[in-house]
Amino acid sequence: MNKVLTLKGKFEQRKNPSQPGAPKLPAQSIVNSKNIQSLISDLIEMQQYWAKRTLLPKMLISAYYVKIAAKSNRICGFFENKSIKPNNQIVGIKFGEGPKHIITYFVSPEVVAASINNAKEAMKILNEQFSGQVTDEIFNDKHTFSTIDFNKYSIPKTTFQKYVVDSYYVEKFDVETANITEQQSAIVTLYDTGESVVSLLKRMGIKVYNERLLDNGTVLLDKDSVALLMQRAPYLVSMATKDISTLAPSSFIALKSQEKAKIPAPTTEPTIGVIDTLFDENVYFKEWVDYSQLIDPNIVLEPEDYLHGTEVSSIIVDGPSLNPTLDDGCGRFKVKHFGVATHRNFSSFSVIKAIQEAVTNNPEIHVWNLSLGSKAEVNDNFISAEGAILDKIQYEHNVLFVIAGTNKDETDAAKHIGAPADSINSVVVNSVGRDKRPTKYSREGIVLSFFTKPDASYYGGDQNTPMRTVNSNGEAYVAGTSFSAPWIARKLAYMIDILGLSREIAKALLIDSAIGWDRESSHHMLALKGNGVVPVRIEDILRSDNDEIKFVIEGRSEMWDTYTYNLPVPIVANKQPFNAKATLCYFPKCSRNQGVDYTNTELDLYFGRINNKGTIKSINENIQVDDEPHFLKEEDARKLFRKWDNVKHISEILKTAPRPKKVYNNSMWAISLKTKERLNNNDGDHTKFGIVITLKEMNGVNRLQDFIQQASLKGWLVNSIDVQNRINIYNQAEENIDLQ
Repeated sequence: MNKVLTLKGKFEQRKNPSQPGAPKLPAQSIVNSKNIQSLISDLIEMQQYWAKRTLLPKMLISAYYVKIAAKSNRICGFFENKSIKPNNQIVGIKFGEGPKHIITYFVSPEVVAASINNAKEAMKILNEQFSGQVTDEIFNDKHTFSTIDFNKYSIPKTTFQKYVVDSYYVEKFDVETANITEQQSAIVTLYDTGESVVSLLKRMGIKVYNERLLDNGTVLLDKDSVALLMQRAPYLVSMATKDISTLAPSSFIALKSQEKAKIPAPTTEPTIGVIDTLFDENVYFKEWVDYSQLIDPNIVLEPEDYLHGTEVSSIIVDGPSLNPTLDDGCGRFKVKHFGVATHRNFSSFSVIKAIQEAVTNNPEIHVWNLSLGSKAEVNDNFISAEGAILDKIQYEHNVLFVIAGTNKDETDAAKHIGAPADSINSVVVNSVGRDKRPTKYSREGIVLSFFTKPDASYYGGDQNTPMRTVNSNGEAYVAGTSFSAPWIARKLAYMIDILGLSREIAKALLIDSAIGWDRESSHHMLALKGNGVVPVRIEDILRSDNDEIKFVIEGRSEMWDTYTYNLPVPIVANKQPFNAKATLCYFPKCSRNQGVDYTNTELDLYFGRINNKGTIKSINENIQVDDEPHFLKEEDARKLFRKWDNVKHISEILKTAPRPKKVYNNSMWAISLKTKERLNNNDGDHTKFGIVITLKEMNGVNRLQDFIQQASLKGWLVNSIDVQNRINIYNQAEENIDLQ
């Protein structure tokens, strides 16, 4: 087995050299004056609708697009004024049937009136200069407009072009209104209108205290307040979820008393944070657990409230002793356990508050296990409040959450995962049996019709091979995703806290190990298993086969293009006999109020040889920024190249009779990350990323030393991830020194 290498060197940075051109229509499209007239009529209706509703100073207007619209296809003429672009007035995004985008804007009456006038003028130009209809061939020809005197009209050429293109991509304008049917308390998110939630609700007769605020736009309302809000201003509600969550079920197969087990006292082991039900301080490993109870002291507790949380912590502390066949080689871990819920149900709002407090007060903990999950399914159009808070915490702090994929009763029909397993930045874990097939209690992703959740799967116990844990009653044989997640938390904590790897690299290594060379292609299996099953032994994550060169590389995105064109790949007989794959991970800032367009930053990955044109021949044939013309739809870019996903895996297919690769004039390989922003807020500045790259020799030859030598000659600092050496360094760093 070869050790995984770390490469350290300099990434170059450059700004985007291209400038946006004139608005263009897509191929084989037609716009006529009826399209523009229809949108004008819609906006006049909007004026009349909002004239009767004086709560807000502006109008909430939703644009219904004809497809999933790329950022460049969103409206740029309608709702534009000199001080603000239409894209900066977006307050909500979701999918309609198709799927198609429905994007909600918050715009002033003056801007709407100006848009109506401009649209009328655009329709006039279309009628007078194009006989009321224009095709893409005519419209996109730069010579078309050279004969038109735009001084005769009240709008310039560019504005006309924008309104024509907008009229192709937008079907209609309308108002979206929420419908909360549950007669109970809810976590409600209002559209961002520039006014504080407290002030806005107060003007409707709804009093809100600060402790019920989750963030600037989200608040916990009781059922009476929800009813009043829906009566007076249902158009204000962007998202709403039930507050009281019922725990997703777990299976308890058998219980028996346990003889007093022996365990040494903790020493320098790292700590994993656990957010769960309560912990029983009478178990044999109690010395390893620092316990805090954060639930309301007025709640009457029952013995069952201590079972689930104690079992989860038993795996983190002593899982390999309890389950020798799952010995991962990671040793034992200390636990800081926060009891935030009972076994019956819990307040999502209270759990979120507890998590925020726990992470803020314990910055030394880098990995957090969260095996609580809701029985209710996540929404197709927005991330749960719980998931969004976890994503925000991980963007702002150097932490990583490992979350159980939630369970269903084995007799239930297929069911989507529950909150907070829709957290995009977290590692979400589902369960498989020893045959690596999904368990009957596993629930399904995908999240927001796009993101791969769960991220990966692991063994969580089933009827044939239950998971052995410990709780108040002794040994407990259990099954559930709750008992898969702690094993993954152990592996990540080992890589981050003991080996000193960044969370970006640790997450990328974990997911890369689950995928291997044969990623699950079935959409159904991807929804159940995620990227694959993580190996049991930690060394199987940190080593590769003898015919493989696996290395990790990390950096920061500072500009549009972050790149290195200096990766040596060994040459044999003037060919490069390697298949390649790469896994990228990063932690973007997310915006829940953007609905389905949730991640703010995109890192677009290119990796491969440098062709004779000096550009990268990416191993996945990524063409999104090619100079050559191409017609790649937004939905295809998301499907083929994982556009906007914060985990990307690209790989060549292993063939039975592979052909070595041609060596171009420049024999180096290259990595390029193109940074794209949704909101123009520079949210992607300084984004850290981690990449795992594997080169597999086609003839089974070990060429690791050749690669190390050539990489060193090219200026890379090359080291191997030597587990024992790093353990020694960790232990020395954790030793207490007495100064006499």
